[in-house]
Amino acid sequence: MTGKTISESPLRIYGRSAELDAVAGLTKRLRTGRGGALLFSGAPGLGRTALLAGAARGFTAGPVLSPRTAPAESRVPYSGAHALLCAAAGRMGTAPADVLRRGLAPGELLELLRGVSAGAPLLVCVDDVHLWDAPSRAALGFAARRPDFLGGTGLLLSVADHAVADADLSGVPVVRLGPLDDRASGALLDGLTGPGTDHAVREELLFEGEGNPALLVALAERLSPDQLRGRRPLPRPLAGSGALSAAFGDRLAPLPADTRLLLLLASAAHEPDPDGPGVDAAHVLRAARAAGLDPTALDPAEAAGVARTAGDRILFGSSLWRRTVYGGSPLSRRRAAHSLLASVIDADRHRLRHLLHLALSAEGPDCRLGAELTAAATSPDVRASGMERSVALARAAELTPHDDTRVARLTAAAEHARLSGRPRRARELLSGARDGAAHDAVRGRADLVRGALALRDGPVRDAHEALIMAAARLGPYDPGRAMAARLAAMDAAWAAGDAQGCLLALDGGAVPAAEGRAPAPVCPSPPAPPTAGSSVPETPWFPPLSSVARSPFAPEALRSPLAPSTAAPWSPSVEDEANEYRKGLRTALDGRLLEAREPLRRVLDRARGDDEPTRLLRAGVAALVLGDIGSACHVNARALAVARSRGLDALVPQVLEHLAYAELRAGQHARARAHAQEGLRAAHRAGQRNVCAHLHAILAMVASVQDDAAAVASHADAAMETAGPHGLAQAATLAEWAVARADLCRGRAFEAAARLGPLVRPGARRGHFAVHMLAVPCFVEAAVASGEHAQARSAVEGFALWAAQGADPHAPAQLARCRALIAPPEETEALYAAALAGHELADGDFERARTQLLFGKWLRRRRRPGAAKSRLRDALVAFERGGARPWAEQTRAELRATGEAPAPLPTGGLARLTPQQLRIARCVASGATNREVALRLSVSPRTVDHHLRNVFALLGVRSRVELARLVDRAEEGGADL
Repeated sequence: MTGKTISESPLRIYGRSAELDAVAGLTKRLRTGRGGALLFSGAPGLGRTALLAGAARGFTAGPVLSPRTAPAESRVPYSGAHALLCAAAGRMGTAPADVLRRGLAPGELLELLRGVSAGAPLLVCVDDVHLWDAPSRAALGFAARRPDFLGGTGLLLSVADHAVADADLSGVPVVRLGPLDDRASGALLDGLTGPGTDHAVREELLFEGEGNPALLVALAERLSPDQLRGRRPLPRPLAGSGALSAAFGDRLAPLPADTRLLLLLASAAHEPDPDGPGVDAAHVLRAARAAGLDPTALDPAEAAGVARTAGDRILFGSSLWRRTVYGGSPLSRRRAAHSLLASVIDADRHRLRHLLHLALSAEGPDCRLGAELTAAATSPDVRASGMERSVALARAAELTPHDDTRVARLTAAAEHARLSGRPRRARELLSGARDGAAHDAVRGRADLVRGALALRDGPVRDAHEALIMAAARLGPYDPGRAMAARLAAMDAAWAAGDAQGCLLALDGGAVPAAEGRAPAPVCPSPPAPPTAGSSVPETPWFPPLSSVARSPFAPEALRSPLAPSTAAPWSPSVEDEANEYRKGLRTALDGRLLEAREPLRRVLDRARGDDEPTRLLRAGVAALVLGDIGSACHVNARALAVARSRGLDALVPQVLEHLAYAELRAGQHARARAHAQEGLRAAHRAGQRNVCAHLHAILAMVASVQDDAAAVASHADAAMETAGPHGLAQAATLAEWAVARADLCRGRAFEAAARLGPLVRPGARRGHFAVHMLAVPCFVEAAVASGEHAQARSAVEGFALWAAQGADPHAPAQLARCRALIAPPEETEALYAAALAGHELADGDFERARTQLLFGKWLRRRRRPGAAKSRLRDALVAFERGGARPWAEQTRAELRATGEAPAPLPTGGLARLTPQQLRIARCVASGATNREVALRLSVSPRTVDHHLRNVFALLGVRSRVELARLVDRAEEGGADL
């Protein structure tokens, strides 16, 4: 590793905007002659020292004192105060030696600091205050709790996370540092490695770094230029003991030997389920006693913040501590720890754990132990998480010398890892499965898992090809998995906007080109195959390879069970349901929606009492095709409840995507936003970037109703960032539509028409086949407003044909509205009336309000202000009720044009607020949380909460949304904030 690998750059702080805002707030106080204090707290490597260094470097208002003490001096009374006096270099009247000799009275340090500043700005930066001696720490805390008496002095302190509750520092405003988010971590890594880093390598580094800047630096420094550019393989494990110890070893090294051994036992106990909620304290302490350790040996680790007990569990402070303890121990000691744990675990009650620890203590291949471990990992009688099963099957594969069996076990382990929301782990296991030859049934199963991974995080055309290949390989041996592969391949083609690919997947073979077909716009990406059996939800959605085992051509190695026997069985009823779904979608995609209704209605009816999430998802798709949006919302909500209750981490994001889309179609924008935001967080955790893109597109659509153009652009850009390279045509179409609708709301009809035209007209740039018709009403409105009446008429003709199919309950009313926009004046009013009557038959206040707005505009232009006011008032109420602020503003402008003044803005209450309350109201109106407001204003979250309750009472509002509207309207009206 040469120094040239890491880019040389000056100190830069990434992703700490809230923390830097807090420092800026403190600096502002100092410039006005007031004192203040902040206490930064965080785990090792999160950048406390860098923050203090950056603050010291950026402080130009006066001198900066940065005292340094050695950890060994923490036993010397007043050594910290002595270091501070030395840093003052004669600015204080008291000599440093005097402090060591006689000590300090409680308020003396406060007076000394006031003397140094003499009313001028002074910044004191003290890193690692927890390493100071107790008397000095108490004196510093005494001064920090009295900012009003510090004059122009600011105290910027930092402590380790485990010492933040120190009584000597209580009452000082605390800013807790967390891990960097992905964007900030990526910026830091790019700054370290420079351009040219391979994308896959970059993603691996970000994943292993877990947002810890120090670990990211250590990992980047470990790799050579060829490794960073993907020309040579990465070391495994990537975050080895050296990198982890460099970042976290300083806190582990001083711990007693018995404590470190007990921590090793705890970390070894965590290996079977790395993502689990801690480990069973009884097992660990029983093993500790067998090793001659006293349970109190854990106390120093608790004091150091490395691990703690919580009820009957032992929890590490973070996964990085666990990885450092386990990876930093020699292999022989790790094996001994697993052997000890296996000896104290009841083999009858906890069979899988017992066998797995035995396997982890084994020194070489062991076919018998591998077979026993596989049987336990796939048994319906064993309660275990998906990751525990995955780890067990992976370890069983390591004990297996036979290629076929080893590859089959690795593939099954990858299935479990994927379903547990660990796609990186699944890909790593599949990579190991490539090394050996295997039967077609096993290779097909691996292709299926690989395709399912790419479907959620990768180019969807690649996923489609992998899944079609999987279906071909699995067909002769496993019809259940073959059907699952075909349905997943259709999912991939759907996301890509490839209608012919959908037909190919549903037919199971080549289909002739179908010119002029009009597929019905129905839903977000159709659901993947089943993700869990009804009795053991954590298991893969595939049935066992029983058909392979019965095949006379199957090798003997495949006769052991490879998947839990409790996975959803490929029974006649399951086959019938899947075939009904397949037949209905196939017919709908062929443009014969009336024929598709009967099989799809049977799919929906069967799911009403179902508790299998994948069948519920399919029923939700069927409901959207049928135009029954209310049922789509219901069955998707039920699927979400089931997925949550069973802990299906890989399925929850997809269910939330389907539910949010159904709610968007129903006009329930607030619910769609809430579920899409939750889905975004879940998809991010599960590494499902394609799902993230779809959810961002949904959020862009919601923002085009409720938010400003910047919010729409932000979500649309985030969707396109993945949609482009991964070929997500549906997400791209929704994002473009959202931006165009935002343009239309703000009177930019030409821009909206230019953006929507290619999406709704035939041609190579036409939008997704299931979405483009939904955008036609927006295009017609934009085209008419920009004078393109011919294009509007052409679009209305196509929309009328589609609306007649009944796939969208809003379409008849929207069609009447579109016809009103292009009709002669003598027909317009009747068409608007028909549109409003149609809206009464379908839920969705937003679309009805849009019709009222357009009707009101037309009436005003026809010099009928009285009738226009009535329509516009109704539209305004509906827009305000639904939180559609931009559309409400457009409606208010129309009302003003009729000569009616809008309702007076309730700004009187703002004048009654105190300056601090006004600042808090402005911050909250901008979307800041109480914690973010506290950081900006250098106050505690409790203070913000207290003021915010008073603000709500004074202004008569009941929510943050109402407060935001009130402040926005006051600002627009020129109220003094």
